[in-house]
Amino acid sequence: MTSAILLDAGGVFLFPQPDVMLPPLRAAGLSPDLATLERAHYRAMSLLDIPGTPDPDKDTWWHSYLMDYVAECGIAASECAAVARRMSQEIISFGWTHVAASACEGLRAIAGLGIPIGIVSNSDGSVQAALRSLGVCYAADPAQPVTEGVEVGVVIDSHVVGIAKPDPEIFRIALDVLGVPAGQDVVHVGDSLRYDVTGALAAGLRPIHLDPYGYCPIPEGHEHITSLSGILEIIGKQSG
Repeated sequence: MTSAILLDAGGVFLFPQPDVMLPPLRAAGLSPDLATLERAHYRAMSLLDIPGTPDPDKDTWWHSYLMDYVAECGIAASECAAVARRMSQEIISFGWTHVAASACEGLRAIAGLGIPIGIVSNSDGSVQAALRSLGVCYAADPAQPVTEGVEVGVVIDSHVVGIAKPDPEIFRIALDVLGVPAGQDVVHVGDSLRYDVTGALAAGLRPIHLDPYGYCPIPEGHEHITSLSGILEIIGKQSG
């Protein structure tokens, strides 16, 4: 039986805003649709997951992400550095506020299982407010009105708690709030091998990799789903 489900935010629910990602791409002669932008995110994350790739800090992570992102959008290899540099200069501050089309539907289906749910995100302090304002989900708070979206037990932001994935402690913080012990009956769903899968394994949890395009560089040793609702096929019957 599954005792709790923890979910990443970026790449599961939230993606970079198209209105800030598109202008540099259009200036380079491309106008990708939303599906292409979402796919570019997963490709960029998978390339950062390749074994031997140095563990990036905040600045190098963003640069590497943008290089791979624009390449997947169709920018020629010779132009990727220039377009990524323009993006990094022009995109100074923004949230990941594009909600994946099927994400809310998938979350509602998961909530229907009646299992404790928590969000565990490497973020900048904004993820809880973003998820609430976008109508994705919210943690009950007497100081905040009930809003649209699914009520979850906890939303953990790495910036707020001072611990980031893959450190297993961030998962334990979430599980303490949910009142659920760590173990293989706890599932964590995320889009990153480096942060989500590795962190969940270190915490003794069951990682499920959200990998819609089969980009995972090391697919062995953990489970994969192509959409959030795919988790029902893995745990639904066990939890029902």
